[in-house]
Amino acid sequence: MPSYEYRCKDCKQRFEVYLSYDEYGKQEVRCVNCNSLDVQRTIGRIRVARSEESRLENLADPANLAGLEDDPKALARMMREMGSEMGEDMGPEYDEVLDRLESGQSPEEIESSMPDLDDAGGMGGPDLPDF
Repeated sequence: MPSYEYRCKDCKQRFEVYLSYDEYGKQEVRCVNCNSLDVQRTIGRIRVARSEESRLENLADPANLAGLEDDPKALARMMREMGSEMGEDMGPEYDEVLDRLESGQSPEEIESSMPDLDDAGGMGGPDLPDF
């Protein structure tokens, strides 16, 4: 059964209602918080199914890679997005490196202060770029 998102104009609360296609538009919808009929349907988030190949192609777009060498914070954003797209836990070292990049620390400084990263095949393994 489809769910529909609403916002109450009286109490400003958002809520969700499950209605069949036949019920939608025919059954009155009341706020679950204050029981008001003065509600407005909102458009919820949509999800787009994409293949792993499509997601990774988007990450490899050269436009997304421009200027990463000179901007540690931009590099961290791109690497967080890459980790999120891959859907795998990259481990505490990966998170520490990203935190350091976000604070403005250069990749060279991080690499020199974390020499064990090189022993594991670089930061994050074979799918992620080494510094």
